[in-house]
Amino acid sequence: MSAYAPDGRSMRERMDAGDMYLADDPDLVAAYLRAQELTEAFNATGVRERERRTTLLRELLGGLGDDTTIRPPFQVDYGSQVRIGARSFANFGLIALDVAPITIGDDVQIGPNVQLLTPIHPLEAGPRRDKWEAAKPITIGDNVWLGGGVIVCPGVTIGADTVVGAGSVVTKDLPEGVLALGNPARVVRELGRS
Repeated sequence: MSAYAPDGRSMRERMDAGDMYLADDPDLVAAYLRAQELTEAFNATGVRERERRTTLLRELLGGLGDDTTIRPPFQVDYGSQVRIGARSFANFGLIALDVAPITIGDDVQIGPNVQLLTPIHPLEAGPRRDKWEAAKPITIGDNVWLGGGVIVCPGVTIGADTVVGAGSVVTKDLPEGVLALGNPARVVRELGRS
């Protein structure tokens, strides 16, 4: 059976399973629009509206740990597939395209303009033109630091206590406790633990 053939599942079920789906499905469009309204409200908050920001994030995201801060602007696809642990911080311009789950641990530091990208698209021209897509989850371990402008690609796991240098593009999993740099990001050394 083709990855693009109808199989009785809804597009949301296909998306959640990591299989090919069509994003213009009415149920997915409704979920997307809800998320965009919440992110628009979040991004319009003032610097002194921390409580309102937290309330909006709790409504938007699949999980938000205590004492976590995300600075606007912030952008998601659905929001419901993003889970962020406690005491984490995301600077201005975080993009979290959560077609698949994005899990961010506790005490994570995210620099400005970081992109967490779960969507993938067919290489074949026909299915891509027909708007088929899929996604692979991203996992960011506890106490990770992503420098400004880092791009994390679909399906990547970054181990706890790892640092990814500014501007790096993470295309493959990174182990715990390392410094990784470059495009594609490569481990340059192990880091001491405290």
